Amino acid sequence: MSRYELRFSGAGGQGLITAGIIMAKAASIYEGKQAVQSQSYGPEARGGASKSEVIISDGPIDYPKITKCDALLAMTQEAANKYSHDLKEGGVLLVDSDLVKTLPKGNFKTVSFPIINTAKNDVGREIVANIVALGAMVALTGQVTFENAEKAVLSSVPEAFIELNKKAFSMGFERASAAAKA
Repeated sequence: MSRYELRFSGAGGQGLITAGIIMAKAASIYEGKQAVQSQSYGPEARGGASKSEVIISDGPIDYPKITKCDALLAMTQEAANKYSHDLKEGGVLLVDSDLVKTLPKGNFKTVSFPIINTAKNDVGREIVANIVALGAMVALTGQVTFENAEKAVLSSVPEAFIELNKKAFSMGFERASAAAKA
């Protein structure tokens, strides 16, 4: 049985819980795998520490908490510092290069690009940075296909914002794929 653990971490208001929910939806509804999502955020609704954890498995998930992540998204320096020690040897760390200036050391692959600036400057709205990050995580983890993750994104956003989120998801997927090869 294969079990894959992902953590989306950063600050409240960055949409990380939504990104985790969409990843779990892609895995469970569109890939037919088992998935569980949990979340935690500080007492501040916006700006405090926030994390969303997703476990994806081919079989039953007996323990719904992360033990060692296979992939970690860190959208703030604080998140990178706090959670990088939970990353498995050989795992993947994705960081926003504008916000995480000191990369944690460890035996894992680090992929870095300006996630929020990509959303703001290349997609046109900073609010979709979480969807850019989600696209990147899909590219780096291979746990769900691009097509099924895109279906999960598009079924989770208001109709008026489908094209914006589609562009954000594709941009994140492409940027992470390019950064991982570099």
